[in-house]
Amino acid sequence: MRKDERIFVAGHRGLVGSAIVRRLQSGGFGNLVLRGHDQLDLRDAAAVDRFYREERPDCTIVAAAKVGGILANQTFPAEFIRDNLAIQTHLIHSAWEHGTRKLLFLGSSCIYPRDCPQPIREEYLLSGPLEPTNEAYAIAKIAGLKMCQAYRRQYGFDAIVAMPTNLYGPGDNFHPEQSHVLPALMRRIHEAQLRGDNEVVIWGSGTPRREFLHVDDLASAVLFLLERYSGHDCVNVGTGEDLSILELAGMIADVVGFKGGIALDRSKPDGTPRKLLAVDRLRNLGWSASISLRSGIADTYRWFLAHQDQVRA
Repeated sequence: MRKDERIFVAGHRGLVGSAIVRRLQSGGFGNLVLRGHDQLDLRDAAAVDRFYREERPDCTIVAAAKVGGILANQTFPAEFIRDNLAIQTHLIHSAWEHGTRKLLFLGSSCIYPRDCPQPIREEYLLSGPLEPTNEAYAIAKIAGLKMCQAYRRQYGFDAIVAMPTNLYGPGDNFHPEQSHVLPALMRRIHEAQLRGDNEVVIWGSGTPRREFLHVDDLASAVLFLLERYSGHDCVNVGTGEDLSILELAGMIADVVGFKGGIALDRSKPDGTPRKLLAVDRLRNLGWSASISLRSGIADTYRWFLAHQDQVRA
């Protein structure tokens, strides 16, 4: 990509979008087009069309989405499927219609089948049933991926799809009920430490295994793919390593300094048993993650401590 290209980062205030903006700015890309939800409602087709007609970005990065953990997905499935279908449909179509040269759509590892072989290869998509706890979100993301492929096939639109694993990092959502597992555990363990609790309770059996990628690594991979990849197939983005939820809780407790025990609430759902991405395709292109999980957790906890008013809000 040229440094003077107009790059629209949809969702630039979120965890992923803000990291992508930081990475682009540090890489010398100064012509960024940014709109917050208060300026542009991506669920509004007419507003998105007008934006593209007026701004004509050369490149679009679709980092905007309604996201959340198991509880949020189970509680608000209608919003998860409706809002995500609307956001991605309007962005992909308007980008193509108004001459955007390249678009990168961010999928999610949760769209792979619940019980597919591990590690998960890109070709396993649609090979089996989805995890019920996030089915609405997954179906919306699958539709976005397929829309990119269809616009490539029919119109020659250079729309590519990156499939990130579980993400975390500075700027994450630490809401006690609507966040993903790593920030939810971090807040719970931090608050248990402040109260002087003897133990902290985590959901489920603690046995599901998850892979975690620091959001700054994802931002690096996004820029790499925009510059180096133009293909029909999606590309997994991850570390190629995972650990159990119980091991994750122990690592966070160590970073926080919590000395109490970790108890399991087995009445709560586990979700998918394991979700480890095969990252051969991206490594063969020349990119690998560089931030270790422990280092990334420490970095995220420092941000958490420095932004507690924002976190509580």
